[in-house]
Amino acid sequence: MNKPPKIPKTKLILGSIILIVGFMSPLLIPLVIGSDLPVSYKNILSGLLAFGIPEIFMIIAIAVMGKPGFEFIKEKVFRYVKRFAPADEVSLTRYRIGLIMFSLPIIIGIMLPYATHFFPLSKDIPVWWYLISDMIFVSSFFVLGGDFWDKLSGLFKYHVKVVSKDKTA
Repeated sequence: MNKPPKIPKTKLILGSIILIVGFMSPLLIPLVIGSDLPVSYKNILSGLLAFGIPEIFMIIAIAVMGKPGFEFIKEKVFRYVKRFAPADEVSLTRYRIGLIMFSLPIIIGIMLPYATHFFPLSKDIPVWWYLISDMIFVSSFFVLGGDFWDKLSGLFKYHVKVVSKDKTA
């Protein structure tokens, strides 16, 4: 049997810190935007904090930890996150509730710009209303279950055919 290579603890800790710092770098964007830098520098620095620095830090972390260390960290994180993944199959009631949660924010989002023409009060909707609507939409994916993810991804694949398990269809 092959024994997994021994990963030095200091390299693992240092690489993990570099990885965390890199992925948290987008949190610095509000500080950059609020600074006195010229607008062009703010744009470049904000873009790098979002789409360059995290990737560079990830490469540095892999170099520090080595591939076995990175694989170890990745496996631990995926095992932890997998506990929060939605169930594959859900009950009919849960599926219907999830569809309402999925559809309602989309319908409201589509109709709201037109509603402001007929109902002037709809122009003054507070931001928290939009945040709640977005949270309901994201939560709907967990309520709908893993099979819904498969259906949704099928929308973006040309050669996918619908196969019904339902005997009445």
